[in-house]
Amino acid sequence: FFLSPTTRADSKMAVGKNKRLSKGKKGKGKKIVDPFTKKEWYDIKAPGNFSVRNCGKTPVTRTTGTKIASEMLKGRVFEVCLADLNKDEDQHYRKIKLQCEEVQGHSCLTQFYGLTFTTDKLRSMVKKWQSLIEAHVDVKTSDGYVMRLFCIGFTKKRPNQLKKTCYANAAQQKSIRKKMREIMSRESTSCELKELVNKFIPEVIGKEIEKACQGIYPMQNVHIRKVKMLKKPKFDLTKLLEAHGDSGPAAAAADTGDKVEVAADADPAARPDRGAVL
Repeated sequence: FFLSPTTRADSKMAVGKNKRLSKGKKGKGKKIVDPFTKKEWYDIKAPGNFSVRNCGKTPVTRTTGTKIASEMLKGRVFEVCLADLNKDEDQHYRKIKLQCEEVQGHSCLTQFYGLTFTTDKLRSMVKKWQSLIEAHVDVKTSDGYVMRLFCIGFTKKRPNQLKKTCYANAAQQKSIRKKMREIMSRESTSCELKELVNKFIPEVIGKEIEKACQGIYPMQNVHIRKVKMLKKPKFDLTKLLEAHGDSGPAAAAADTGDKVEVAADADPAARPDRGAVL
């Protein structure tokens, strides 16, 4: 391999080029500090709708100057599997989003923020020889939360059907979508967020849609596959504490106190009669 004289001349390094030899290594004086030495761990408290209340921990940088730890935690969104929240492995395919709204001590009080299906569950439901029908609607709960609900459903074979396929025609799909929107709106607008979350957990709305669409076309695997929070009302601490069961009528009713044993001499009926006091 031969280089021409011109090429050899060009390949020489420029005269006076400083290769940082005099300056020493870059960033030598900086000490590497592990960022986790400055962190604190906070407990994530789920609302009262779920059976497991302590659902995890989250780190946050300690309060320094104007950066307050509790302020940095507010607004954080945590994604927790419903199987872990309710100790029920049959609900493993649904993920609940919880948003931190208030910090009390070392606990983050969260509120429901959304619901999603795992990708593998959605993929497993989609099959050949059936129609996939989807609908979405924006709803406002009675306590002012605006949410977008997404529904998914699939057609199924009629009893004793021999035909391989079970496709719904365009008119049937249109009327099924209309029914989906009607039921989602009706079930959501008439109740508060806490009650609505209680409807999402056992999939009441999906079963209701399945039953209503039976007359149009038999349906299967009807689910509310996604819930998105669009707007929230002004923050109300008492409402949040009520959702967590820390105050309100439900907590008051639950805390009835312990039974106290009364000593025999303390009982007025057991005391001997000492006559009238003058």
